[in-house]
Amino acid sequence: MSAVMNRVTKEQLVAWRRYLHMNPELSFQEENTSQFVYETLQSFPHVEVTRPTRYSVMGRLIGAKPGPVLAIRADMDALAIQEENDFAFVSQKPGVMHACGHDGHTAMLLGAAQELAYRRDELQGEVRFLFQHAEEEFPGGAQEMVDNGVMDGVDYVIGAHLWSPIEVGKIGIVYGKMMASPDAFTITVSGKGGHAGIPHETVDCLAIGTQIVSNLQQIVSRNTNPFEPLVVSVTQFHAGTAHNVIPEHATIGGTVRTMKQELREETAKRIEQIVKGITEAHGASYSFDFIYGYRPVVNADEVTKQIEQTAIKLFGKEAIVYPEPTMGGEDFSAYLQKAPGCFFFIGARNERKGIVYPHHHPRFTIDEDSLLMGTSLFVQAAFDLLQK
Repeated sequence: MSAVMNRVTKEQLVAWRRYLHMNPELSFQEENTSQFVYETLQSFPHVEVTRPTRYSVMGRLIGAKPGPVLAIRADMDALAIQEENDFAFVSQKPGVMHACGHDGHTAMLLGAAQELAYRRDELQGEVRFLFQHAEEEFPGGAQEMVDNGVMDGVDYVIGAHLWSPIEVGKIGIVYGKMMASPDAFTITVSGKGGHAGIPHETVDCLAIGTQIVSNLQQIVSRNTNPFEPLVVSVTQFHAGTAHNVIPEHATIGGTVRTMKQELREETAKRIEQIVKGITEAHGASYSFDFIYGYRPVVNADEVTKQIEQTAIKLFGKEAIVYPEPTMGGEDFSAYLQKAPGCFFFIGARNERKGIVYPHHHPRFTIDEDSLLMGTSLFVQAAFDLLQK
């Protein structure tokens, strides 16, 4: 089967993407976005459309011949960022924008659904189109969709991310460990407040907190095998309101990123050991909260190999790049607990056009030439995987 687009055009994909870009919605608030997707899917023949959760949508397309079940996922949520682009289709919602490419993901999966729906007679097996809410915010929408049965009976699952570090026209393939678990921690140090000019009568939570921050750096440099990827980053430190007052409480927040479940648990324990030891040594108390975020994304070799072969067939070997794994996180990992799959990158950068800004930047955008490329890969991968 060929992924030459019979129904879907670049113009249609761009129109969908720009509509979504102008009308972004935050995680767990995708009411209008999901309704737009629902109604668009309903306009395609043979697609059974349901709502697994309040803000998500699933389309099911059963082919003319029996075969395996493939799920393809796209996320739909935006971010709490004020857009600074100046093109005609900027966000119409103050303080909210699609700064991570999810508008493009949704457009590509709508395109794949349309193309495959009109080519149902060629299709062997079933394709499920998973339009997911809330990828950007814990606890994430993927696990909620899985809990509501979207992966029941699925044999393979694939998904893609439009990726600003990779030039448009390229497909990024990663075998095995691809993205990290984005865990988070919050530490509150409680001391004894008082006058800044009489520090000996206080238990200085700021001084204690800075020691904690300094000692956390040793978890990676001195407590972890250097061949195991691990990031411990302190990103927040809040304390005090006046220059002449030593505060009673200090709050420290940050993130832990790793590819291994055991290391996640060991790192959480080690952080608390450090906090406990330092606070006890200085007569302070503490509270510690560790939130386990999404699991690491680990691609299955068999499915990844098929995606690589499909991409080569469509675009040539010169279009394939093999980026290093990233310590960013993705709740696509929830689907991979239920079926083998592959998450891959679609290049969206174009320096000639000034499309160079990173994800989550106020001026982030994509080269829209990537949309047809991603849609074509979804469609051809559906035929290739279902015929295996």
